[in-house]
Amino acid sequence: MTLHSNFQDETDNGGKPSYFHSPPLDVSVAFPQATPASIFPPFASDYYQFDDLLSLEEQALRKKVRQCMETEVAPIMTEYWEKAEFPFEIVPKLGTLGIAGFTTKGYGCPGLSITNSAIANAEVARVDASCSTFLLVHSVAMLTIETCGSEEQKQKYLPSMAQLKKIGCWALTEPDFGSDASSVNTTARKVEGGWILEGQKRWIGNSTFADVLVIFARNTTTNQINGYIVKKDSPGLTATKIANKIGLRIAQNGDIILKKVFVPDEDRLPGLNSFEDTNKVLAVSRVMVAWQPIGISMGVYDMCLRYLKERNQFGAPLAAFQLNQQKLALMLGNVQAMTLVGWRLCKLYEKGKMTPGHASLGKSWISLKARETVALGRELLGGNGILADFLVAKAFCDLEPIFTYEGTYDINSLVTGREITGFASFKPSVMSKRSRL
Repeated sequence: MTLHSNFQDETDNGGKPSYFHSPPLDVSVAFPQATPASIFPPFASDYYQFDDLLSLEEQALRKKVRQCMETEVAPIMTEYWEKAEFPFEIVPKLGTLGIAGFTTKGYGCPGLSITNSAIANAEVARVDASCSTFLLVHSVAMLTIETCGSEEQKQKYLPSMAQLKKIGCWALTEPDFGSDASSVNTTARKVEGGWILEGQKRWIGNSTFADVLVIFARNTTTNQINGYIVKKDSPGLTATKIANKIGLRIAQNGDIILKKVFVPDEDRLPGLNSFEDTNKVLAVSRVMVAWQPIGISMGVYDMCLRYLKERNQFGAPLAAFQLNQQKLALMLGNVQAMTLVGWRLCKLYEKGKMTPGHASLGKSWISLKARETVALGRELLGGNGILADFLVAKAFCDLEPIFTYEGTYDINSLVTGREITGFASFKPSVMSKRSRL
């Protein structure tokens, strides 16, 4: 027997209210008591005056990037995050900042110190982590070409990439190998005049629209990992967007499929002949990624501080309540500690003293404290803490993939653990006498 309800009948017959399909109220109308993140809050998280540790050049670049992000990106980021689309109209504006490539030197590239690069990247992430990821992925591709490419490759690709006229991606991760990145399955087979690439990559940022794809593949002759430059629309190459992400929704991560893609000899990276060569690039990128959670946490603190001052309950601003002040103080303390650990990590790198354990501890610990910070921010904003309009919910979600990529928290902890104990514990001894990492 089939049961019917009056509600179902009315719905089927178009019995919805006349306002059912009305657009949502603008958040400033629906909730006028607090300012949304489209008007970004003032910078307020430098409680220990970290700027005093920076050179005038570093301070100037920090302010320049901050102004661009607050003016050009903040007003549109919620819309694009909701749509899970990338705002290509901001690319020329990011290009004028002169930071694409970060530490990459020569050929029109910025050649910034890693300290200056990290601070600039944090300022991008403070407003939008996806834009920060876009720049990082692009810059790692540039750094790989600078570090491992031929002179001809550097001259051909780097100048246009430095201006963001050509976009790069960096394809190492595969469906079967994430943390165990050195076990790459994609193959490169030598043929006359070049190489045939076959395999699949996953989670590759910028891949769906990149002009220059840096692909890592296993040389079938030497069994070593080599690097190759693949141009967009090469026969046999496809890159499709990964859908349904809850974090970094503006960043376009993709699945790359390589079906007998021919790469000429001139596009093989001659300086990338093993996974050890890949690690030279990863050392820089891990430091840079450690600063993304710092930037995210700065933005969350700034947003919460303004919100609590504007929002009133029980006849007083939320900022006047003890529990809220305690949470703000904890968040602020976390930001100071994360910033100083990140700064020290940069200085160790610049002095040639940074070890893999240093980089891994920095990335893992900073991302852990950032998780605590954004969770507190989520609590402080109450119901508005689940709306992307007020930044914190968006930042809460965006932090999750960063907690995982460039080495999960657990893997990075084990890298540090190996360094301080002398024992590698990545694989059970019954499976492998020596860890691939």
